[in-house]
Amino acid sequence: MAVTDTPARIEAAFAEAGVTGWLHALDIDSGAQLGTGADQLVCTASVHKLCLLVTLHQLAATGALDLGEPVECPPAGRTAGPTGLAAMLDPVRMSVRDVAYLMMAVSDNAAADLLLGRVGLAAVNRTTQRLGLSGTHAVHTFGELLATIRTDAGPDGARALTDPHVITRLRALDPARTNRSTPRDMTRLLGAVWRDEACTPEHGAAIRRILGLQVWPHRMASGFPFDDVHVAGKTGSLPTVRNEVGVVEYPDGGRYAVAVFTRTAHTAATLPAADAVIGTAARIAVDALRAR
Repeated sequence: MAVTDTPARIEAAFAEAGVTGWLHALDIDSGAQLGTGADQLVCTASVHKLCLLVTLHQLAATGALDLGEPVECPPAGRTAGPTGLAAMLDPVRMSVRDVAYLMMAVSDNAAADLLLGRVGLAAVNRTTQRLGLSGTHAVHTFGELLATIRTDAGPDGARALTDPHVITRLRALDPARTNRSTPRDMTRLLGAVWRDEACTPEHGAAIRRILGLQVWPHRMASGFPFDDVHVAGKTGSLPTVRNEVGVVEYPDGGRYAVAVFTRTAHTAATLPAADAVIGTAARIAVDALRAR
């Protein structure tokens, strides 16, 4: 397979799945890369939790934050969500480190906003700026993001999100007005984490461990169904948006950062083909990098 054919193959896979997609893939060690729409501004959704995780570990490395410090999470005021603390009914007390685990492993919105309450959006943006991620910016917390969706959807609430006309007015889906990045920025961040350039080696290892504990196998990991190939990543979802960024590690030592962001015109919450094409596109890209 000619490497020059790879973007066309990726775009064909996106089209067949009924999505518009943007992708960047990076060989973490050699620097070889490829992509399609790699510098397109995209809505990160929960992928931005990776930036928060790196921020937490940078602060911990300097002594500005204790990852073992306990965090209280009363039921009242929790950010909504279907997983983790967001779905729990009783008071919870756990460490900053374990709250971060829930934020990443099950994409817990309440956990993310507890941590943002500790460090602030400005700290997250300073982290991405220091790492040279010029297209990456956090505009609001996850609770604030969900609030814009409720406001923009209007009085019919979640039912209105099946209407394509309503979808077009959601600020949460406009990269100019929401948390945003580019595929290339996200692979640059992952590469820095895997090379211990984003944090000290101790904290880099902790970030990699947490990313490896994500529970969702239906997107990027679906493209690598091998017991000896490890995928560590973070998904992100909003109405019509399905994303994942991650690192694929092979037993021969090959390490590949891949960022895939997609949009579809279909408003259904369940679209297996749109999820699976993230794994398909990632596999096409990684295979091409490995063939170089």
